[in-house]
Amino acid sequence: EVQLVESGGGLVQAGGSLRLACAGSGSTFDNYVVGWFRQAPGKEREGVSCISTHDGSTYYVDSVKGRFTISSDNAKNTVWLQMNSLEPEDTAIYYCAADRGVELEFCTRVPYDYWGQGTQVTVSS
Repeated sequence: EVQLVESGGGLVQAGGSLRLACAGSGSTFDNYVVGWFRQAPGKEREGVSCISTHDGSTYYVDSVKGRFTISSDNAKNTVWLQMNSLEPEDTAIYYCAADRGVELEFCTRVPYDYWGQGTQVTVSS
């Protein structure tokens, strides 16, 4: 059974940075697609970024391109989301999810088998 734990959230001023971690256990991260999603109060969950831990391919939604960077450390079973130039609109609970069967081009639009508990990111003006 795959377990995912997010960490690194917190309160930051607009323009600041945070680095989120998604730590996996129960399986290695060497052959998964791992996605970051977020949900703000009153809004639907949206995909943010995904990475293939097999070949390192990445995907970003337009709203975070140039500001966020996703990376994987397969030896540590960890996927990171470096978030720079944060905006109040980035405020949300951030979740990571993993699945073996996800195609990267559809990684924000398909169900995932495994989800973490979420970590709160709050960006103040």
